Amino acid sequence: MMDNWNLRHLRAVAAIVRLGSICSAAEAVSISQPAITQGLFKLEAQLGVALFSRLPEGMQPTEAAMLLAPRIERALHHIGSPRVTMAQVRALLALAEGGSYARASALTGLSQPTLHRALADLAVALCHTLVERRGKGIGFTAYGWRMIRAFRLARAELLSGLAEIETLKGREVGKITIGAMPLSRARVLPMAVAAFHALYPGVRIVITEGAFLELIEPLRDGDLDLIVGALRDPPPGNDVEQEPLFFDRPAIIGRRGHPLADCDPTMADLASFPWIVSPQGTPLYGQWRAMFEQAGLALPTVPIECGSVVAIRQLLITSDFLTVLSPDQVAIELSTQWLHRIANAPAGLTRTIGMMTRSGWQPTLVQAAFVEQLRLASRQGVLPGRDGAPAAADVLQMAEAP
Repeated sequence: MMDNWNLRHLRAVAAIVRLGSICSAAEAVSISQPAITQGLFKLEAQLGVALFSRLPEGMQPTEAAMLLAPRIERALHHIGSPRVTMAQVRALLALAEGGSYARASALTGLSQPTLHRALADLAVALCHTLVERRGKGIGFTAYGWRMIRAFRLARAELLSGLAEIETLKGREVGKITIGAMPLSRARVLPMAVAAFHALYPGVRIVITEGAFLELIEPLRDGDLDLIVGALRDPPPGNDVEQEPLFFDRPAIIGRRGHPLADCDPTMADLASFPWIVSPQGTPLYGQWRAMFEQAGLALPTVPIECGSVVAIRQLLITSDFLTVLSPDQVAIELSTQWLHRIANAPAGLTRTIGMMTRSGWQPTLVQAAFVEQLRLASRQGVLPGRDGAPAAADVLQMAEAP
């Protein structure tokens, strides 16, 4: 549906809400009153709701218009130029997602000449080159990539507005896209998803697994609504907000029957064995390194760097390697005694697990409901004082403290 929307008509809707009449809106957006009226009727038919009550004193926005107008304003802010059309937005995003004109044509059903023309017109409207030939293929200029991100964020806002209107109509539809870093998948995220689905069975939930570097750009592009996992210190930038949910204290894990099992090992004992650790630059690697540096010991041998819990588990079971993980990540393996908790990490070595969102992100009603379930799961799913770590509720109180 959104592909058939007219950006000029959307701009007029926002102007009517802001100014109170079609006459004032027509002057503000440089469209004739008949064109606005016709476009408004078409948009209302597409949405299946009235956006305005036509009164003698002017146009009274309905609840649907009050939900949609802020989304339109935010989308238009991302797009920037009033000369840009929805067809041009669609063409640029299709080319970015397809990687070639042939693939973009297959994705959209539009002919390649039509796509070429739309992108050429867009470059003229923006007064910048967006696409350039590179050998036998194409590439995007720096400005082109900047506009791709802007258009993706605009699309996300309009889709959120559409979802809010469907919710207003009594239909629990929409989609929540979540980036899941390793620890979040162990307990808290599944608890939140299960509780949310029971309340909103009609809402689609899409979970993308990955490391921080694989997820942060999709979040910035608007392809992900939020990321759940270990927070970054320092934060990843002023365009991303972090909310702590709970503290996690990792443990040293080895196989059942490991030489250090059940013997209260010293840090020197731990340093004498080879390790599997997460890649450098991750919070868990930094904790592992600090664990030995604070003890005044040289770092142990690390033949394998790995961020996959599944792979680490299999490697541990068949060797004398050690690793540092949250017990939640290998809870089943510990309960079945495939793996053994060799020791707790030293006191103070904790990770802050939380949620990352784009700065200024305005969740829809169902997205806000999911975030609330995530907060509840964090409070319920982490035992107070487990292994000496503060409870999730304590973390939230710390986060709210001045």
